[in-house]
Amino acid sequence: MLLLRTLLQMPELRLSLHTGEDQLDRTVTRVYGTELPDPSRYLSGGELVLSGLLWHHGPQDSETFVRSLASARVAGLAASETENRELPPDLVDACERHHVPLLEVPVDLSFATITERVSMELVGLSRHRRLLNVVAEGSGLPALLLAGGHELSAPCWVLSTTGRVVAGGELPDRVTLVKEFLQADRLPRTVRGMTLVPVSERGGNRLTSWILVVGGEPQQEAAAELASLVGLERLRQAQGRQIENRTAGPLVAAVLSGSADVESRLAAAGLENTRLRVISAVTSDQRTELAAAVIEETLPQALVTPVGDTVYAVAKAGDSMPDDVREAIRVMEPGLGSSRVLVGISSPVEWRGLRGAAEEAAHARRLGERRGGRTCVVAGEEIALHQLLLAGVPEELRTSLRRRLLGPVLDYDSEHGSDLVGTLKVFLDCSGSWTAAAGKLHVHVNTLRYRVGRVEELLGVDLAEFEARVDLFLALQAG
Repeated sequence: MLLLRTLLQMPELRLSLHTGEDQLDRTVTRVYGTELPDPSRYLSGGELVLSGLLWHHGPQDSETFVRSLASARVAGLAASETENRELPPDLVDACERHHVPLLEVPVDLSFATITERVSMELVGLSRHRRLLNVVAEGSGLPALLLAGGHELSAPCWVLSTTGRVVAGGELPDRVTLVKEFLQADRLPRTVRGMTLVPVSERGGNRLTSWILVVGGEPQQEAAAELASLVGLERLRQAQGRQIENRTAGPLVAAVLSGSADVESRLAAAGLENTRLRVISAVTSDQRTELAAAVIEETLPQALVTPVGDTVYAVAKAGDSMPDDVREAIRVMEPGLGSSRVLVGISSPVEWRGLRGAAEEAAHARRLGERRGGRTCVVAGEEIALHQLLLAGVPEELRTSLRRRLLGPVLDYDSEHGSDLVGTLKVFLDCSGSWTAAAGKLHVHVNTLRYRVGRVEELLGVDLAEFEARVDLFLALQAG
């Protein structure tokens, strides 16, 4: 049995107590890291909750967060600021009010170190020792999952919320399992004979969690312990990726500015002598951390970095990348809530074309903003030239151009309940073919000629002229 006071006595952790001295005999059952403002649905009691306080913006946030911990009967909260400053006083007050012991983590101590140290204390049983030995040996996630499956006497898998099998064999119905995980009111949850256990969430969002899938209904504590160790492996991978991504910021900055050192930066990142794609992504609520996490989960080998409210990535080109990204993000869609994820992907280019590729990816993304749906992935090779040109025009200017060129017809339709704009669109889509357009509209050719003539009269144009057709076609596309 691991007590909270035992953690305070571990010199390597250097934890300090802010409140809750009379509650240090609480038993710690596991470590759970979170940045959710209300993580109660993931807690079963006895957790040492680790948090970097990314959710904290004011006193009410502390009240909500700590109240949720108290209701779940956690052992305590270990918190750390990202800078050398004190923990928020309102957090200390909330912990004292709700009787939640509050421990401060030194800023130079990683949560991974705490997780590993506490996990070592919790391995009293031989099962725990064997699993931890796999982690300590650095055998990797597949070996850990194999050992965990043996201990649980059940097959195990690790899924990302894109439906990608991170570790384990072939998994039927993985898309359905992801959907059930994202929409579950509480976790763990058993679906179709599979138990879904959250591994960890990045940026406080279930959407970017991994999922431990265990066949059958395993003992909950054992599954939670395996999930914690899988989370430790994930954290190690994330730290490795963070090191790799240190080259992403300078590389993308060099690409966007047209700097001469792009080639050398690509070589440093191991991306020389290969065709590349640039990815540009945003969310409708400007959550760059979510956009970055989505791209990292979707394209594990990409170099990813935020630039303002936009996330850029550079990755080795693959012909199937647009379809793969589109499918992966579609799987994640049930967890988006009110957010939209919009992604533009450039055509494959050599390194000299990266600046143009970045612009193409941004234009493709902006084109996606004008389309419907909670997710939209647009690839450069899928965009017609006029769409690419219009995507670079500000929305206010597009509206102004549409109004200037089509205003009289728009007003006429509004006043008379007609659809001359629709007639014009079909006529132009049929390349000015009277017969084809009349057939598509299900009207007589003479009726079509009358309607088109009315459009010409209202706009003062001759649709027999190619230039007039181009102008009006672009005006229609700008809407």
